[in-house]
Amino acid sequence: MKIALAGIGKIALDQHVPALAASPDWTLAATLSRHGRVEGVPAFADIDAMLAAHPDIGAVSLCLPPVPRFDAAQAVLRAGRHLMLEKPPGATLAEVHALQAMAADAGVTIFATWHSRMALGVAAARDWLAGRRVTGGRITWREDVRHWHPGQDWIFEAGGMGVFDPGINALSILTHILPTPARLTAAELDIPANRQAPIAARLDFAGGITADLDFRQQGPQTWDIALETDGGRLALSQGGNLLEIDDRPVQGRGGIAGEYPALYARMADLVARGASDVDLAPMVLVADAFTLGRRATVASFDF
Repeated sequence: MKIALAGIGKIALDQHVPALAASPDWTLAATLSRHGRVEGVPAFADIDAMLAAHPDIGAVSLCLPPVPRFDAAQAVLRAGRHLMLEKPPGATLAEVHALQAMAADAGVTIFATWHSRMALGVAAARDWLAGRRVTGGRITWREDVRHWHPGQDWIFEAGGMGVFDPGINALSILTHILPTPARLTAAELDIPANRQAPIAARLDFAGGITADLDFRQQGPQTWDIALETDGGRLALSQGGNLLEIDDRPVQGRGGIAGEYPALYARMADLVARGASDVDLAPMVLVADAFTLGRRATVASFDF
């Protein structure tokens, strides 16, 4: 099947393009970007022009920033093409609900992806937690915004989500593996004096789970989830790619090489079955954090 990739930035070049190149299901047939290019692939700057020029392209994967994504997503669905959304799926929950309804009306697939759920240890963690009672836990998700989003000021603008851009990865795992729904009870948001979105956040969940999110990490990155249960201790590290039970490794290895290929395999399966997958639980928790969060102004931040 032919697919187009919209938004040729760092994540697209690092993850989406290699995943598509290796996919047995998809052929990258066009790109949409103001500046980015993929060698040997037709490039467009206008999505309507791309869709008109390539009626043979049946699906579009959107890697655009959340705020400008909605208009492009609408154009894809109006053209009757399947739609795959990089996380977070939109700038607001209302936008994604609208896209979901449009896809249903058009009879096409929409897939709101959460790549961290495809990490090697996540499925086994979910299976192990089933039937157990979680009694507490801690999420530590700290990374370097200058490394992962160099010069991308949009991420600290309204709608850019700030530290929740990576933090939602942790929340996507948490909402996937917990045996009961996660519920946020309190939040603290650190917002740089010259920005609109938080650079760090601390979250409290019902049941004694806390989260420490920070976009200022230097050196090794930290993507860890530890949960205490009535039947032992579970730890997911390396972004969910290594699972330990009671300090004993039981599943996974380092690296995220398999996450995006798994997303595109999932997309192919959904299209083949005429199904959709839009789970907004991680985004609901982010919205709740902005609603409940106490805001603190911290030092200005510049790339």
